[in-house]
Amino acid sequence: MQRYPTVLTIAGSDSGGGAGIQADLKTIVALGLYGASAITALTAQNTQGVRAIHPVPPTFLKSQLEAVFEDIKIDAVKIGMINTIEAAEVIAEILDRFQPAFVVFDPVMVSTSGSKLIQDETIEVLWRELFPRATLITPNLDEAQILVNRKIENVEDMMLASQEMVDRGCQGVLLKGGHLIAPKLFDVFNQKNELIQIFETDYIASKNVHGTGCTLSSAIAGYMALGHPLVDAIQLAKKYVAGAIAAGKDVKTGAGSGPLNHSFSPQAMKIKSL
Repeated sequence: MQRYPTVLTIAGSDSGGGAGIQADLKTIVALGLYGASAITALTAQNTQGVRAIHPVPPTFLKSQLEAVFEDIKIDAVKIGMINTIEAAEVIAEILDRFQPAFVVFDPVMVSTSGSKLIQDETIEVLWRELFPRATLITPNLDEAQILVNRKIENVEDMMLASQEMVDRGCQGVLLKGGHLIAPKLFDVFNQKNELIQIFETDYIASKNVHGTGCTLSSAIAGYMALGHPLVDAIQLAKKYVAGAIAAGKDVKTGAGSGPLNHSFSPQAMKIKSL
């Protein structure tokens, strides 16, 4: 017997289709994996911004997670938007119970349009309950500034911030520097007891970058589900995201920040032995 390698995404739903659960599942399928999902919140949003957020009751979130884990073999988990304390606590409990091998957490706090997506009191709970349980967290600059409570203006600041996160309990941090617009973009990877690594990427001029962080974290989880070591998974995911941005940069979807082209090079569904 065989099965599909599977990634479970735990995140918010984007009614505009560019980010959140929708971007995650598009990415997972494009990489040739099977995608399962548990929705933490419903959002009313489009390319121009977030209009409303409706958190899913924690008991129902728990039911979603139990239904998936009790029936389907999960190779990796991607976590996205968590905007309540109760949701964070439920997810931590489930991770402890089912012990997935890999967890990639994109701590979504601010949307591309600038809307805040998390309650202030939830941030401390993320530090306590979820960051230590994640294989990797992938904050962007806005999110990292919230987490370390100071400005981050260059690569040196990014390195210091990533080290502070590791010292505070994170197993691994990929601090994304895409908001420091320049011909070359830099991401800082910091892992406990390892040397800091810096990944360099060419800047691609595009208005269509809605869901970039969701896509990257899902791709990292996907490549880890396929058996790639963490550093290789990050590099492969960054290459996929760059391709998706380049393929979608001249396409107009809505009046604001449009989505990536997740399907620019779709892979056939992979198969694993049971």
